[in-house]
Amino acid sequence: MFNKKFIIENIKTLIYALIIAVIIRSIFIQPFYIPSSSMEPNLLVGDRLFVTKYSYGYSKHSFPFSPPIFKNRIFFNKPKRGDVIVFKTPADNRTDYIKRLVGLPGDNIQFIESNLYINNNEVLKSKIAETDIIYCGNKTINVFTFDEKLPNGKLHKTVYLRDFTFQNSDIFTVPEDHYFFLGDNRDCSKDSRFLTSVGYVHQNNLVGKAQFIFFSSDRSVGSFFKFWKWNESIRFDRFFKNII
Repeated sequence: MFNKKFIIENIKTLIYALIIAVIIRSIFIQPFYIPSSSMEPNLLVGDRLFVTKYSYGYSKHSFPFSPPIFKNRIFFNKPKRGDVIVFKTPADNRTDYIKRLVGLPGDNIQFIESNLYINNNEVLKSKIAETDIIYCGNKTINVFTFDEKLPNGKLHKTVYLRDFTFQNSDIFTVPEDHYFFLGDNRDCSKDSRFLTSVGYVHQNNLVGKAQFIFFSSDRSVGSFFKFWKWNESIRFDRFFKNII
């Protein structure tokens, strides 16, 4: 028998659940999938992580489909150098990228003989491995791995190609209210060095701060639905790993 009340109540429940999900995703926390190798070795393709939306306040990009409800950012908290941040690319204000914040407004950023300089001071890095192999797209590359220390003391791993690494650049002067981002996989990252596609990122384009990995799987091993390969495809050691 057709039960109209039952159907209406279920539709209402679904609508309420959708509204609650949108509020949580917009105001508090959003899951994010790592689709590229630009942040190796710290973030791997197949990592799924949580991004906190409240870390830097809110803009229209905090909400699904970026509705024009705010002209500027509200409740703004300035990000810190070294934060790993999801942002909308300035090229289309739609695509999500995740990179490490390196340059603050007014900073001068430059590469000299493959060394990173911030405001004419070389960023210190210590080589910790000479024979690492990581991904760059579908290919593997041979890299040197470093511990890199930013001016505020933030320490993180970066990798550079053993051969033909990124050598020299012009000086990038970060405009007011903008930020300069780099991928940790320095020779396999489209980031703020590429002014036509990414460039300087306005504070309104910040989406949130990457906090921790809640799940990770290696698709090259097999589909998630092949449960008999879970011991190979699921990276259990990366579950609940903090992002630094």
